[in-house]
Amino acid sequence: MRTLGVDLGSVRVGVALSDPDGILALPLAVLPRSTDLLERLADLVVEHDVGAVVVGLPRSLDGRERQTAMAARREATALAERVGVPVHLQDERLSTVVAHGAMAAAGRTARQRRGSVDASAAAVLLQSWLESPAGRRPEEGPGS
Repeated sequence: MRTLGVDLGSVRVGVALSDPDGILALPLAVLPRSTDLLERLADLVVEHDVGAVVVGLPRSLDGRERQTAMAARREATALAERVGVPVHLQDERLSTVVAHGAMAAAGRTARQRRGSVDASAAAVLLQSWLESPAGRRPEEGPGS
């Protein structure tokens, strides 16, 4: 089952996709933050035969949830209603920092990273979820 990872930013939204076995997360796209975002994400769910979506939950370093986390929860709920597949939340603390570091280590300049770091951050948070107990547990469908 493929899983879609979503890193909600104020300007751009990073999207990542797992392999069919749900083992490896790869950057997929960077979408502009727009009014049709849910529709575009729903299209990706259908296009890639996605069985679950993981949305990044921005928390402060001490673990507290602020306004951005509450907004992410609301958007995850709206997305779940729209796509008809399970939508999970994943702590995304430092995912962008890790993505920047990995891209810098790969020799990408700051200018090169700017356009794709959001998708890489989505891959970091999705990979974290895939490796967690929640990501390894088989999904329970309706009537299970």
